Amino acid sequence: MGVRGLVRLARPHQWAKNLLVFTGLLFTASFRDPEAWRATVLAFLAMGFVSSGFYAWNDVRDRDRDRSHPRKKRRPVASGEVSPPAATIFGAALLVLGVFLLWPLPALAQGLVAVYGAVQVAYNAGLRAVPVLDACAVGSGFVIRAALGAAAMGVRVSGWLLLCAGALALLVSLGKRRAEHVALGSEGVDSRPSLAGYTRESLDAMVTLSATASVLCYGLYALESETARQHPGLFLTVPFVAYGVMRYLLLVFQGQDTASEPDLLFLRDPHLIGTALLFLLASVVAMTNALPGGIAR
Repeated sequence: MGVRGLVRLARPHQWAKNLLVFTGLLFTASFRDPEAWRATVLAFLAMGFVSSGFYAWNDVRDRDRDRSHPRKKRRPVASGEVSPPAATIFGAALLVLGVFLLWPLPALAQGLVAVYGAVQVAYNAGLRAVPVLDACAVGSGFVIRAALGAAAMGVRVSGWLLLCAGALALLVSLGKRRAEHVALGSEGVDSRPSLAGYTRESLDAMVTLSATASVLCYGLYALESETARQHPGLFLTVPFVAYGVMRYLLLVFQGQDTASEPDLLFLRDPHLIGTALLFLLASVVAMTNALPGGIAR
């Protein structure tokens, strides 16, 4: 067992999900406040270590199933690179580190991470085998991350933020299920029991529905929310969200190999990376009201 195996066990590429913690910092225009940055970075690191701890434990629990999966069989525990006892201890250490980093944060932030842990336990206890509920459970992790950033700074968690994060989370989790269904078919039931309850047509419909909801929710947020009224330039970010969603749909329906791993799909597609960077730039400009001459509304 080497350091490389332990690093892979923590799945650092999936820390890209934790960037959602910074949405509170961005959409409350708190990015000029050093204390807000400190709290948000702590929340980001805490969620990263806690989620990695659960990934390690899940790999131990699923090692037999993973060995029958064409891609997951290469995971450290399933492949034998890391022993189950070592992975269990490593996962526990990551969880302890994450809880330690949470200690200075407000009680609400700590509670949200506790809810995340409870969802992980419920998911592994049975939700993972129930179609639609499995995708909702996975998607809830994205919503919790978005709420965590606001809670860490001690600001009110916006309902708009949760609505937009929830719609995007469902899009990503259902897109992942569709990719697995297409790639594995009936053979995937051994590693993903809920796939038996889905059909290709139902997944196509749910992915399309969640994509539409994502764009509509964010569009309404950028036009009608309290934040939008204070920062009217925010509507200029809508095209980037719409393009990013459509690009993601294109990759999912093309059957990209990485569609079942949304983190890798994002990290390897230059269009999605570029869109995210432009969205971030436009958001900062809008939230600082830096547009020359203002915007007529």
